[in-house]
Amino acid sequence: MRTVLLGAPGSGKGTQGELLSQKYGIPQISTGDLLRAAVAAGSELGKKAKAAMDAGKLVSDEIVIGIIRERLTQPDAAKGYILDGFPRNLAQAQALDEMLAALGQPLEAVILLDVDFEVLIKRLTGRRTCQVCGAIYNIYFSPPQEDQRCDKCGSDQLIQRSDDNEETIANRLQVYQSQTAPLVDYYEAQGKLHKVNGTDEVTEVAKHIGQILETAM
Repeated sequence: MRTVLLGAPGSGKGTQGELLSQKYGIPQISTGDLLRAAVAAGSELGKKAKAAMDAGKLVSDEIVIGIIRERLTQPDAAKGYILDGFPRNLAQAQALDEMLAALGQPLEAVILLDVDFEVLIKRLTGRRTCQVCGAIYNIYFSPPQEDQRCDKCGSDQLIQRSDDNEETIANRLQVYQSQTAPLVDYYEAQGKLHKVNGTDEVTEVAKHIGQILETAM
């Protein structure tokens, strides 16, 4: 079960990746986590990634693909994996396909979590986190029972992250849209793209994805 999860920030990729990982016993692979692990381990690719980050540069696709290749050859990925948040653009998708072809492990399905722009804005700008216990709320979809007071610890210190303002979020979503639109066409042309309504309940979304993957396999 070799799968990519595509979706905008706030679409629920992380949540669905975790659920799929638990259900099928395959790893959820995030490039951010992989880069941090490679840097911490001091591997050859990790050193190159660290040099780029220390210089304030983006880590090259070549390095990222190399790190992903190393991860996919580990025993726990033998039955499959879920790539979360990669590829982000067409060049990365093409490089990923080339690398997987060399391994003899082409992607089997690409899931696009489809969520309206207005819903994404509310999901992201509505996030509030308790500074005391870390509980997370959303003022639009899952607010605390009492306004500005944490249900778990009673604290009134529910804060919004500085980068969760509407202007910043809108910019992030526009960048995502411009980069990802070509990916949709790319994977559709391969017959691997499956769109899922990401506004349904979490369990319904997970059920739908599971049905798609089991059919695709």
